[in-house]
Amino acid sequence: MKGVLLVNLGSPESPTPKDVKPYLDEFLMDKYVIDVPFLLRALLVRGIILQTRPKNSAEAYEKIWTSEGSPLIVFSKKMHQKVEKLVDLPVALAMRYGTMTIQKGLQELKDKGVTEVFLLALYPQYAMASTTTIWALADELQKKHFPEMTITKVPAFYNKPDFIQVLANSIKKHLAGFDYDHLLFSYHGIPKRHIRKTDVTHSHCTIDDKCCVTASPAHEFCYRHQCYETTKQVVELLGIPEGKYSQTFQSRLAGDKWLTPYTDVEINNMPKKGIKKLAVVTPAFVADCLETLEEIAMRANEDFKEHGGEEFLAVPCMNDEDEWCGVVANWIKDWSK
Repeated sequence: MKGVLLVNLGSPESPTPKDVKPYLDEFLMDKYVIDVPFLLRALLVRGIILQTRPKNSAEAYEKIWTSEGSPLIVFSKKMHQKVEKLVDLPVALAMRYGTMTIQKGLQELKDKGVTEVFLLALYPQYAMASTTTIWALADELQKKHFPEMTITKVPAFYNKPDFIQVLANSIKKHLAGFDYDHLLFSYHGIPKRHIRKTDVTHSHCTIDDKCCVTASPAHEFCYRHQCYETTKQVVELLGIPEGKYSQTFQSRLAGDKWLTPYTDVEINNMPKKGIKKLAVVTPAFVADCLETLEEIAMRANEDFKEHGGEEFLAVPCMNDEDEWCGVVANWIKDWSK
């Protein structure tokens, strides 16, 4: 029997330091997120970051928390429910971090008699700190607890025509009536070394303006290439002219060389370049979360205006939009034939 497991990032149980701290510990101690030896990672995370960050992160979560709970969880559940109604297979929802574990999701499917699992990590672009960690944990759990199951992992869908179309349609809908000077595509940042680590050729990824536009097997697992390709295909569909859009990377941690240009730096410089009306889209996320709601819609909005900007639009993610849920349902139907 076939079934589906949708997996997203996760969320603390509540916007309090007490609940944020164990969530951050699980997240940041993941060897695919902070990819340094265990003792160094423990010193960095538990000796430094977790001494101050839970309080700051809790305050950020508090700003976006709704009466239903964490927006990421709320939107993911709504999407899950819609997708499940569109297919004739059991569909479970899990999170990589937090209490909605992948093990619980697989167990839910097993209890319904599922032996073949369609595993969809809800990240359009492949990255070690998102896709790989989900795949690796699913494999580990399958071998340990669900040996009778087989798992089909869905590759990054950053360039699938139906995904690009539905993303472009969603952006166009939200931009209607907003006469923007510039459209910014802001993707979650990752350390540059992650790009090099996932380079299957061990030589292609030089992280300059050439490697991402030069055909290579490395592109199958190159987050940077996949981000630029998503942007390229969306702007082509929307007919946005060169010079009216750009791409940046957000949410970096101090101490490493991360992908550039940085979202906050670029946004703060835009007003002096004559950009007074800015729209920002976040195509690395399919559901609104801390990074889209607090970091972009609130903080970046405020900073942009403090630096002379006048109007700011944070374009929502696709969340549980019917067209997006329909695309996911179609992928499932194609697999289950």
